[in-house]
Amino acid sequence: MTTLGFLGLGSMGSGIARRLLDAGHDVLVWNRSPDAADRLVAAGARRAQQPAEAFSAEVSFSMLANDKAVLSILDESAIRLLAGRTHVVMASISPSLADRLAAAFDSAGAAYVAAPVLGRPDVAAAGQLNILAAGPPAALDQVQPYFDVMGKRTWQIGDRPSVANAVKASVNYNIIHALQAIGETVAMVERQGVDPGLFTELLSSTLFGGVVYAGYGDLIARGDYTPPGFQMALGRKDLGLAEEVAASSGVAPATLPALKAVFDRALADPVLKESDWSAIAEVSRQDLL
Repeated sequence: MTTLGFLGLGSMGSGIARRLLDAGHDVLVWNRSPDAADRLVAAGARRAQQPAEAFSAEVSFSMLANDKAVLSILDESAIRLLAGRTHVVMASISPSLADRLAAAFDSAGAAYVAAPVLGRPDVAAAGQLNILAAGPPAALDQVQPYFDVMGKRTWQIGDRPSVANAVKASVNYNIIHALQAIGETVAMVERQGVDPGLFTELLSSTLFGGVVYAGYGDLIARGDYTPPGFQMALGRKDLGLAEEVAASSGVAPATLPALKAVFDRALADPVLKESDWSAIAEVSRQDLL
């Protein structure tokens, strides 16, 4: 039985940590709001009172919301504590922060792996995530058995951690385009008297197969965006990450300004801002621009 640390027990982190626990590992869990750990502790996990306790494991993982949340636990003193250990950041953070963390870990004699994931909370709980992993080859080999518990496939992107974050932002940029396209075209056809459920089924069962058009198409057709599987504010954050990747790559995406405007309008709406990010479809359906 291996002792692992896990920090960040939101809807994604709790499902991943439970997979590790059910696989027979001794899991030290920490969350800023202690109550979030109660269910895992009841299932056999051990509660860490401070992040340092979770970092004491030879291998630890974190799944946090954004750059600010990651920096709140991975400060200079925490990174020094990780000397001789491996930490895996599974959050979708900026590539620039990933580069800074990788340099700090290297200076401290610690191994840093980036491993953002593709999948919603139910996918995490089922161990069916796609994991985008990048970092030192030896560290990737060390953590692969744990990735095998968490996901159905690990995509090894390279040895520079920030590249995994760039790829994740680029994937989400594609998803955002799909959400907006579904929303716009549903608005078109339902004003022609077409059932939106029939239309999204047509899309997903003919030319646009896959989980995005099938899953999100159904949500949009029904207008069912709560509880959010992925929060609107996080979607806007990921759009900003895509903008950073584009700028650093010398790319000027033509659709980016329009997508930013749609998200900002959704976040200004008191209902939509608390909804799943697929609710950007309602900006077109409700003529909110």
